Amino acid sequence: MRLPVLLLSRTRRRPQRGQAIVLGSLSFLVLALMVTLSFNLSHALRQKMTLQQHSDTLSYSMAVLEARALNYYAVSNRAIASSYVAMNSLHAYMSAASITGQMMRASSKNFQMIAIQEMALCIACYFMCDHCEHAAEAFKISQDFNKSGQDYDDKVQGFESNFNTAMEGLDLMVDNIHTAQKEVHEKTLQAVKDGRSHGLSQLKEYTAPNASELVSAVGSINANEFNCAVDGMECQGSVGNSSPEARAKVMTEVANATRAKWAANRETGGFGSPTNLPKYLNSQFFQELDDIPGNEGQRLVSGTRGTAKTVKDEGDVSGGQSSDNTGAKVAAQDEGRIFHQWKDGAWLSSFKSRVWSDEGGGGHEGDGAHSGQHRFEGVNARALTSCAGSGNCFMKFRANPDPKRDWGQPRVYSYLSMRFRVGDTKRAPWELNSSAQVRFTHGQQGEGNLTVAATEGAAMSKSLVYYHRFGNLGWKEAPNLFAPYWRAKLHPFTKGDAQSVLDAAGNSEGSQMSQVDGVAL
Repeated sequence: MRLPVLLLSRTRRRPQRGQAIVLGSLSFLVLALMVTLSFNLSHALRQKMTLQQHSDTLSYSMAVLEARALNYYAVSNRAIASSYVAMNSLHAYMSAASITGQMMRASSKNFQMIAIQEMALCIACYFMCDHCEHAAEAFKISQDFNKSGQDYDDKVQGFESNFNTAMEGLDLMVDNIHTAQKEVHEKTLQAVKDGRSHGLSQLKEYTAPNASELVSAVGSINANEFNCAVDGMECQGSVGNSSPEARAKVMTEVANATRAKWAANRETGGFGSPTNLPKYLNSQFFQELDDIPGNEGQRLVSGTRGTAKTVKDEGDVSGGQSSDNTGAKVAAQDEGRIFHQWKDGAWLSSFKSRVWSDEGGGGHEGDGAHSGQHRFEGVNARALTSCAGSGNCFMKFRANPDPKRDWGQPRVYSYLSMRFRVGDTKRAPWELNSSAQVRFTHGQQGEGNLTVAATEGAAMSKSLVYYHRFGNLGWKEAPNLFAPYWRAKLHPFTKGDAQSVLDAAGNSEGSQMSQVDGVAL
């Protein structure tokens, strides 16, 4: 009866065979691999974030350089327009000064005609009346006016050299400003093309020393985008360049619209009232105009008018704004009428002075007050790519009506890669070995490899250089290069953008993935 009990007792006390140790060892191995993979994933994510931040920073920084360049073009274009405004004012002063001699000669003509009228009356009375004496006196007054006109011409000629020097200086200033614009453009172009120039290399040193340089093909896309923002530069994929004449019309219109009021319109109203005399002429001149004939008689000056502007032809200076104004010349004109009544005679004569400068040396009417040549190259006289040191060129924005092209506003891309594997097990023990791979053999299922460290990663970014004027409705103003309101921002990719950048970077797999619906860009 006790035997079964003994057998049962032995069965319950059977020694353990080590299954727990085996299971525990496998569990620790899996746990070790999970920890290793966790470290590897954390390192890869950190490297990826660093690379993406560097890519974003590089793209944005290049966009800032472009925005600053476009703002510089806007400010310097205003300086160029101001040069033309100054040229207009110079011509206005010279034309206004020249009119003094013309008014004296018109007065001389009036008294010539009055002398003829008095002589006719003298003949009618058989040379036996006061009209004969009046005729002689009127001829003498006419000569005095003519001599005074020559004296005023001589005074104007004394300023001719200074006038020509000032014109040459202003014309040269336009060329120098545009030369500076070209230098800024070339340096900015180089920076967005290589991603290193002009301080951009410091970004890599600070944020991602192990990152690659900007892919050259992507840099070429940036350079083309920046060129496409300036009308006249070589550009692919946007609207074509306008003609130099079309660009000249833009600057001419801006320059004429910003003239000072006096240069644009120095008109006096009415006829004859002393308050309507040209106030820009010295009162001493009008005193002399009255003193020559003496206190007898009456002198009336009609409402004079004058203007100065940049024109296609000097004959257009007194007309309205022309839609075909290419700004080939700078011209000014003053004109009016003067009436004299003296003794028994009266006459009305017109007077006019005109001064202009052009490539052929300019000219003047009347001739007495001027000598020499007034040279002016003309507005935007050459193609932009051949405008170096002469030609009076400027930077004009190339607008594009296609919203898919962001209306011509330049886009800036960055594509970088970086090796994520450290390659040193002392610094990164989670990589296990130099190849960062683990080889497994699992019974009849065969062998397999597990890579525990990512080899390389890539990041791409896009920024937009955009125009936005301050104020509630500032966004409605079209982009242009006459107001410095260009800014930069990071911008989302479109599928077309992503494909172009990835293809340029040689990442064909990424390019294909970018076209799959639902893939975040």
